[in-house]
Amino acid sequence: MRSGTDSHHADYSMPTIEKGDRPMTAINVFTVAPENQARLVELLRSATESSIRHVPGFVAAALHRSLDGTKVTMYAQWRTPDDYARMRARPDASPFLAEAMAIAQFDPGFYEVTDVFAPDPSDLVSRSLHL
Repeated sequence: MRSGTDSHHADYSMPTIEKGDRPMTAINVFTVAPENQARLVELLRSATESSIRHVPGFVAAALHRSLDGTKVTMYAQWRTPDDYARMRARPDASPFLAEAMAIAQFDPGFYEVTDVFAPDPSDLVSRSLHL
């Protein structure tokens, strides 16, 4: 899942959101000065591409940037909390994360999905009739 003008690679899978406690979801919000947002996105992209996605227990991730330039959010799924903890302890992820922490404040959160919502199928049919 690449941001910007790049398209996602065929071998990447989109995160699947389903009710339950597995996979574990980490939603990490970084607050950053607008002039550092692009650098932070690149650091997190590089860390994920080169190291994090290769760690056993990694399921999927999506990197988001706020439209106002002040936030970057990584939505990541891990098989278990222990898998996530092992990733954080890996030395090959540390240089990227250390640099990210130098330019941004980090607010991690760990979640389980309680509900998932989608459009009502009848609403989709109604919308298509009005096009």
